[in-house]
Amino acid sequence: MESIYNKLERARKPRVHIKYELEMGSGKVTKEIPFVVGVLGDFSGDSANDLRPLRERKFVQIDRDNFDEVMKKIAPAVNLQVKNTIQNDGTEMRVNLKFESIEDFEPARVAAQVPALNHLLNTRNKLRDLLTKIDRSDELEELLEQILQDNAALQKFAEDLKNKETV
Repeated sequence: MESIYNKLERARKPRVHIKYELEMGSGKVTKEIPFVVGVLGDFSGDSANDLRPLRERKFVQIDRDNFDEVMKKIAPAVNLQVKNTIQNDGTEMRVNLKFESIEDFEPARVAAQVPALNHLLNTRNKLRDLLTKIDRSDELEELLEQILQDNAALQKFAEDLKNKETV
């Protein structure tokens, strides 16, 4: 079986070279040893998975090809109590975040896991879509201008939207 270090050297040259001189017989021989980093830590956060005792755990080789697979297996999670700045009423809200891939750290993915933020994100996306449609339709733009100028029509429009969301 070929050593992982030989495979890595073929794929990409190492950036760190560690060499030492060894006296053998009549001369000195230079040996190069691989640079390997081992990181120990509990990276699961508040994961629901039970952790095995430390002596039973094995090292896991992580690279860009298996990063998401390892993350899914570890199932890191964070459970927080944060100030509710959405309603700004002095209350706190519970936030439970789970991560299964590196993409889960993107702001939109984090927001999707918090119901109040997800609602705001969806509303923002709907408004963006509406602006795109308005840019393409003069009739829609005129209709919305009429609704915005007529308070009764605006209230009816808001009620219709509220009823549509609850259905």
